[in-house]
Amino acid sequence: MGPVPALEDRAIDCARRLREASSVLVASHIDADGLTSAAIAARALERAGIAHEVVFENQLDDDRIAAIAETGYDTVLFTDFGSGQLDAIAEHEDRGAFEPVIADHHQPAEATTEYHLNPLLKNIDGAKELSGAGAAYVLARALAETGDGQTATEDKSDNRDLAALAVVGAIGDMQAVDGELVGANRGIVEEGDEAGVLEEGTDLALYGTQTRPLPKLLEYASEVRIPGISNDEAGAVAFLEELGVELKRDGDWRRWVDLSAEEKQTVASALLQRALRRGVPAEKAERLIGTTYTLKDERRGTELRDASEFSTLLNATARYERADVGLAVCLGDRAGAMERARTLLQNHRRRLSEGLTRVKEQGVEQESHLQWFDAGTEIRETIVGIVAGMALGVDGVDPNRPIVAFARKGEEETKVSGRGTARLVGQGLDLSTVMTEAAGAVGGEGGGHDVAAGATIPAGAEEQFIARVDAVVGEQLG
Repeated sequence: MGPVPALEDRAIDCARRLREASSVLVASHIDADGLTSAAIAARALERAGIAHEVVFENQLDDDRIAAIAETGYDTVLFTDFGSGQLDAIAEHEDRGAFEPVIADHHQPAEATTEYHLNPLLKNIDGAKELSGAGAAYVLARALAETGDGQTATEDKSDNRDLAALAVVGAIGDMQAVDGELVGANRGIVEEGDEAGVLEEGTDLALYGTQTRPLPKLLEYASEVRIPGISNDEAGAVAFLEELGVELKRDGDWRRWVDLSAEEKQTVASALLQRALRRGVPAEKAERLIGTTYTLKDERRGTELRDASEFSTLLNATARYERADVGLAVCLGDRAGAMERARTLLQNHRRRLSEGLTRVKEQGVEQESHLQWFDAGTEIRETIVGIVAGMALGVDGVDPNRPIVAFARKGEEETKVSGRGTARLVGQGLDLSTVMTEAAGAVGGEGGGHDVAAGATIPAGAEEQFIARVDAVVGEQLG
């Protein structure tokens, strides 16, 4: 039995079809979820002895699907996209261009295909309970079950070790509900634990516990903003010194991962008390402590040890046209690819910081039910959605309204990214529907998840698009 019993039959059918192929083209999305999806699929195909090649696409539109059809592959495995593009894929399938196998978690289009693995087809929430990497993992487990095991290494013949990458993909896809993976993702976490590659724990829930020097960890923490510490270098240092925490050892800054259990308890308790004294609401202050996912095979103190830091590193590769680097890291390259990824990560952080500064300075436009900004060419269209999500809640941006961001995508198209919150989704927001309907109304295409979705629309249609988005959001939120 696989990690998600409801998908077992579909996964087995897809796996058997892949085993019938002489070779497979894996086509995947470029974000952290897409990269881990492709890596899981590639590793599982390799272990099954199936020849394959991997390609990445920022967007799977008609032109890209046509280009895939021209590669000459009889079988194409789509990971982390494909469901929403079934109509276009089906046209090529009907013409005999290729046989599609899809492992995705986005809202399916109306067309159908025989080999389609998607949690939504079994009423499993693809935005919160199973990511694209999770779907790829379910398929990988099925590939192991349908084989004779002769082509796989003995200790990894069941592919359970790939659960670590599936968790990285889920975290990168913002699937942690109140900081914890739930639903079908739980089964994957449990298998990763059983395989000895993953450890779920409770710890300080701030980004950078593996790599950032202690003062920077607190100074840059955006999860919970604590007056006198957040965005205050001197304040963060003073706070730690008051606690008697040794900040350096042998001339090097200590990181959270370097602290003893007693030191961690001291700092975490003091942080919580400081937050409450400085007026941070209790429900927010409690988010300082949460669930963490540690990749046990990775070296302590590196970006790959923590699922959140790993996913951010991956986002810094493919979003800057270096998906090959991210894939190589996922597949185990800890030398050249890792160094290139770290360089890209530095660039990514700088671009995100500049983008967020721009939004703060420019401000956002307010409509009846949403807010938006147009980044033009100043923020890359591959990261404008991340910036939009980061902007929710900063000064001048209402955390109680969804936000929409525009960025130029060539001379004729505009990229749109929408971001919401779990609370808004609970009130009825579904940005996937919003983007699909609004983009369709102006001659574009859209889709995604309830809390995060995107679209591509004709340049010049932004005003009409926003009007439609505002109307649909208003209907959803009453």
